[in-house]
Amino acid sequence: MIEHQIRQLLDEISVHKRKQYFEQLRKIGLHIGQDQLLCQLSKEDGMTQIQLSECLQCEPPTVANALKSLENRGFVERKRDEVDGRTKRVYLTDEGKKLISPVRQVWLAEQEKLLKGFEASELQQLKTLLEKMVCNLSTASMTKQ
Repeated sequence: MIEHQIRQLLDEISVHKRKQYFEQLRKIGLHIGQDQLLCQLSKEDGMTQIQLSECLQCEPPTVANALKSLENRGFVERKRDEVDGRTKRVYLTDEGKKLISPVRQVWLAEQEKLLKGFEASELQQLKTLLEKMVCNLSTASMTKQ
């Protein structure tokens, strides 16, 4: 059945991409997910852990663990909110900011590998189809809640 073949291909892409990202991110001292967190902070420094969890669509304990590791290595720091002292905000350190360019280079290199050989019209069609899949998943997720 073609549906089964499509699912298998998506699984295969996922496995390969995860492995390749893992290998490339490891070279710059990061784990999968930490790249997303750092780049989100580079766009909106000073977010709370809850805001990061929501933005990255990750469970709060996952974000907390990633932040702890990044903080221990000097890439982020947590500071009390100036208005609400109960709230801590997360900021990139200078060392963390230095990782943004290498992370984006990894993303670009992996993107180029993935999309090599596609024509512009094929890329547009692929984007449309993937958007439909995301919509299907979002709708299914909302009906379970």
